[in-house]
Amino acid sequence: MRTIGLTCAAIAGITLTTAASAGLTDPEGTQLMAKYNCQACHTLDKKLVGPGFKDVAKKYAGDQSAAEKIAQKIKTGGGGVWGPIPMPPNNVPDGDRNALTAWILSLK
Repeated sequence: MRTIGLTCAAIAGITLTTAASAGLTDPEGTQLMAKYNCQACHTLDKKLVGPGFKDVAKKYAGDQSAAEKIAQKIKTGGGGVWGPIPMPPNNVPDGDRNALTAWILSLK
């Protein structure tokens, strides 16, 4: 797997490059999705237990803090944004979590 290019803002949080410039392809994103069992609750284009990733990308389009919000949601879990079923916290290393977040936000 290729190295994902990320830029970090010191204390303020993480700013992600787009998946295209980071080099994460759809097959690589799908592979990470499978590695961390995201597909148990998410698909690319329709609601399962949680929202489809393309719907997530649409919802956060233009939101400058979207990457931080989604990365944090993956890490700590949460609920109430997409319905009554909460998302559990996920033990995904920072690099993979940030790569997944960038890939999700790049989906059209």
